[in-house]
Amino acid sequence: MDPILQAIDLGKQVVAPEGRINILSSVNLSIQPGSSVAITGSSGSGKSTLLSLLAGLDTPSEGSVIMQGESLQQLDEDGRAGLRAGRVGFVFQSFQLVHSLNALENVMLPLELAGRDDARSHALEILSEVGLEPRIAHYPGQLSGGEQQRVAIARAYATRPSLLFADEPTGNLDQRTGEHIMDLLFAMNAERSTTLVLVTHDNRLADRCDEVHQLEAGRLL
Repeated sequence: MDPILQAIDLGKQVVAPEGRINILSSVNLSIQPGSSVAITGSSGSGKSTLLSLLAGLDTPSEGSVIMQGESLQQLDEDGRAGLRAGRVGFVFQSFQLVHSLNALENVMLPLELAGRDDARSHALEILSEVGLEPRIAHYPGQLSGGEQQRVAIARAYATRPSLLFADEPTGNLDQRTGEHIMDLLFAMNAERSTTLVLVTHDNRLADRCDEVHQLEAGRLL
């Protein structure tokens, strides 16, 4: 089976006042469809940078990323956005909800952008699936952290993406709420056969993945 996502000799450097800083070096990674992969490492090891490169949100200094058979380096920003549309979902530590939209509208947003005529009914269905049907008219500021993350998960899965990237999805939550979010994330992932790539410092979350890769000083161990 062909990988759904590959990193080939991936590197990232930035220029700072103190000189050139090496964030990632010679990262090689191959991810199979339907698998769950955790990227772990200490703060500053390059985890979030690697996730951004794999998702095409940032561009590498060297090497390449192949997503579903297409080289991201051969696409411009619009081309990468077009490749992600409908195929890629995101869940962030800080939720990244639109605060001027209520829970239902936040989940409807990617469906409307995709031109779905059933955006409202499908958003209602998936919000019910994550246990938030009574809260659909509430705005992010009226929701707890766990509820906001459930809205974010519903939004991420709404378009049935083949790839889902999660950056510290339990990082802003207490232990009990974080465990509920873990259960929900993996249950929805299994039900939809999505490929899950997550960055985490939480070993409990990493241990639930099929593969765990550790970054140290910008290199995969």
